[in-house]
Amino acid sequence: MVVQQEFPKETGIDHSLDLLREGYMYIPNRRHSLQRNLFETRLLGQRAICMGGKDAAGVFYDHTKFIRSGAAPKRVQKTLFGENGVQTLDGEEHRHRKQMFMSLMSKERLELLHEITYKHLDLMAADWEKRNSIRVYQEAKKLMTRVACEWAGVPLWASEVEKRAEDLSTIIESSVSMGVRYQKGKNARKRSESWMMDLIEQVRRQERMPKEDTALYTMAWHRDLQGNLLEPRVAAVELLNILRPIVAIAIYISFTTLALHQFPGQASKLKETGQDYYRQFVQEVRRYYPFFPFAGARVKEDFTWNGYHFKKGTLTLLDLYGTNHDVHLWDNPDTFYPERFTEWQGSPFDFIPQGGGDHYLGHRCAGEWVTIQVMKVVLDYMVNRLDYHAPVQDLSFSMVSMPSIPKSGIKLTDVKML
Repeated sequence: MVVQQEFPKETGIDHSLDLLREGYMYIPNRRHSLQRNLFETRLLGQRAICMGGKDAAGVFYDHTKFIRSGAAPKRVQKTLFGENGVQTLDGEEHRHRKQMFMSLMSKERLELLHEITYKHLDLMAADWEKRNSIRVYQEAKKLMTRVACEWAGVPLWASEVEKRAEDLSTIIESSVSMGVRYQKGKNARKRSESWMMDLIEQVRRQERMPKEDTALYTMAWHRDLQGNLLEPRVAAVELLNILRPIVAIAIYISFTTLALHQFPGQASKLKETGQDYYRQFVQEVRRYYPFFPFAGARVKEDFTWNGYHFKKGTLTLLDLYGTNHDVHLWDNPDTFYPERFTEWQGSPFDFIPQGGGDHYLGHRCAGEWVTIQVMKVVLDYMVNRLDYHAPVQDLSFSMVSMPSIPKSGIKLTDVKML
């Protein structure tokens, strides 16, 4: 007989402001102070459960226990996710829509992404040589916008790269903002959805003929479980759900550059070792530095786990950052040590920078393989094809701002192609 336990509780009327003040550390701080991997609090005026760790992730990604419908606040849907996108679906409808995304992640498509990324790095590096200095984050946003659009089959004129890159990155940066910044995110989402919707409708009118293996073609002609084409705006949201996460890799590119600077011995080690060490380095960047702080869901039906009773409809947050830094899962988690991934077995629940569980059946990010592929290409380019100088600057990054981005944007000078 399992004895029912009371959730450890954070006292107070509401802790939404505390979450904003503490950012990535809100859940880890309380897991540490309460000495529990789960606790009850109040967020956005409602009861909420926060939890972290490998076992908690395993439960959180059990589709019989949690659903995503109604979990993401409307303000996040109006900026980051878009409304009625794959992140908000459950059950067979989610699996059917997710399969559409996973069909784009074939070996051939990832190899093409590899080639496209190198091509655009060459083009942009030639320009960097002519300039006194660059900011890695600003350049990475433009790089990833070019790469994302070409890979997805989305036409992009050279004259609109900066505008589109700024809109796509604003969508990412404004999701948990307030006031003017949040409104900028909503406006950027509106412009970007209109751009995508125009393209979807052009394809359906056969005024534009993208290749059949591209995201533009796939989203335009995807049919739901009832055999109907997606509504144009929903198809636009899903096409943005390809472009936006790829542009978000600009954050990881910034942290990759920062890691090479903070841990200078790594560059020579990368040059001396094989490609597997590039994979380990990339994985450690994804584990070590902040990306998404947590993921949200709601309890599907009442259930009991480890003696704790979860009530239907309860908002539940899974600690992504804290799980990637959990001392019970990782040796010396605050040390940058790529070798920890040498024999890592690839558990879907202990390493979760872009969500956990199964890529095909669950809510783990469909673009995770894209992220790893692009990061390996950029890492190889930074180590073996570029020479540069990083002047004195503020290389700190906030654990409060979500997403976190190095404050200086990582300034480089004297950039030369090798």
